[in-house]
Amino acid sequence: QVQLVESGGGSVQAGGSLTISCRTTIVTWRLYTMAWFRQAPGKEREGVAAIAPDYTTAYDDSVKGRFTLSRDDGKTTMYLQMNNLKPEDSAMYYCAARNWLTEPPLHPDDYNYWGQGTQVTVSS
Repeated sequence: QVQLVESGGGSVQAGGSLTISCRTTIVTWRLYTMAWFRQAPGKEREGVAAIAPDYTTAYDDSVKGRFTLSRDDGKTTMYLQMNNLKPEDSAMYYCAARNWLTEPPLHPDDYNYWGQGTQVTVSS
């Protein structure tokens, strides 16, 4: 059974930093493309960043230059380092996984497995 467990969310002030993590139970982790999505109240779920097994990454324009996505294959864990956070970054952040795609997609319909989410709140 595939499980994705997010952690590391919290509250920070604008301009601050936060790193969130997604630990998985996927045995064939190295064959999966992973991604972070976020959803604010009243808004649709949107892709933030994604990473393929070959470490190819994709970022939404709104986070480029501020967020960095990485994966530790030994720990089957993915990390999202978020710097220079803005109030508009506030949302529930979800981890997602799918079979390997070289060009990691950022649309939620492209992912099969989801975590429960971790809340990130940025105050102005």
